[in-house]
Amino acid sequence: MQETWRWFGPDDPVSLQDIAQAGASGIVTALHHLSAGVIWSEKEISIRQMEIFKSKQNIEVDLKWTVVESLPVSEDIKRQSGDWRNHIKNYCISMENLAAAGISTICYNFMPILDWTRTELASKLPNGATCMRFDLIDFIVFDVFILKRKSAVENYSKELQYLASKRFENLNKKMKENLTSNIICGLPGATDKFSLEDVKNHLKKYEHITEKILRRNLIDFLREVSPVAQDLGIKLCCHPDDPPFSLLGLPRIMSTEKDYKIIMDEMPIQANGITLCSGSLGVRVDNDLAGMMSRLGDRVHFLHLRNVTRETDDIPNSFYESEHLYGDTDMVSLISSILVEERRRRNNGREDWSIPFRPDHGQNILDDLKKDSNPGYPAIGRLKGLAELRGISTALSKYFEEKHD
Repeated sequence: MQETWRWFGPDDPVSLQDIAQAGASGIVTALHHLSAGVIWSEKEISIRQMEIFKSKQNIEVDLKWTVVESLPVSEDIKRQSGDWRNHIKNYCISMENLAAAGISTICYNFMPILDWTRTELASKLPNGATCMRFDLIDFIVFDVFILKRKSAVENYSKELQYLASKRFENLNKKMKENLTSNIICGLPGATDKFSLEDVKNHLKKYEHITEKILRRNLIDFLREVSPVAQDLGIKLCCHPDDPPFSLLGLPRIMSTEKDYKIIMDEMPIQANGITLCSGSLGVRVDNDLAGMMSRLGDRVHFLHLRNVTRETDDIPNSFYESEHLYGDTDMVSLISSILVEERRRRNNGREDWSIPFRPDHGQNILDDLKKDSNPGYPAIGRLKGLAELRGISTALSKYFEEKHD
């Protein structure tokens, strides 16, 4: 398993030197200042690569940009509206430029409007640490009483709406503003920041987009870009919905093993692959992560390893982001499945046998609590997660080696 770390560029509070000290060598980053749909030029890619390369002047670690997360898919592509055909052409040109720079793994997602959604970005835990949390009742408060989405009441039971109404009554203006900001804050490091009015306008544009239409649009996108990626030696890996259930009445099409199986079967080439995110997929009790790795592992090109604790087994549900080894996902079983897949690839002579992974998200602990970092991306919390994941991987690898000697 190749250890990587997400870095949001020179403005990231977590520096490249911090990453080197954590022990990771692969950098996962993107050109966050560029809007979706535009071409990533060779010049812009080279600037980011040089920023990473220059870190060798201060640290004797050869950090390399190994994974793009993400080359964003525009809303026009997702809806097949506006300039979507040109955006796909630009996507292919960007892939060509990335391949020319030696970068061959691209993570992307197909979530409408918001890349991920949480209601709390720093929920306090009993030990004083903080974590990100999704509270279903708080989200209903936002959807029904703050956003006032026209058909919101159709998506929730009367009991849930009653609980949300009582909670809304106890919110002051500042609390409402904080809840709104948390939900629509967008992707960390991204150039596009949404207002409440922006979300309303985007929702109007999705009124006619059903699950069937969105999936068809994803497959159309993949039919255009996957063959190009295959020729370039690039691996595309689709990130699951986060959280993996419908929000704001929007369709979700990458939330289960069945969802992934559909797009794998529609475009059965190696370039069309998966980002297996144990945190996003682990929110659903019906997702068997170790089993998914075993059954779909041939097309898993990138791994996000984190854990969540579900507060109910209902779908949708409330959950919080727990420590990497202590949540509802059996991380030992999942890593065991990953190592089995890597051994299979190595025995088959695949060059990509070592799958890149990163410790996804992390709780704010120790000095993290005194610093400003991107939500979910503190230094020490992720270092703790990486160390724990590294320990499991090392122990299981030694066991497998002894077993097969």
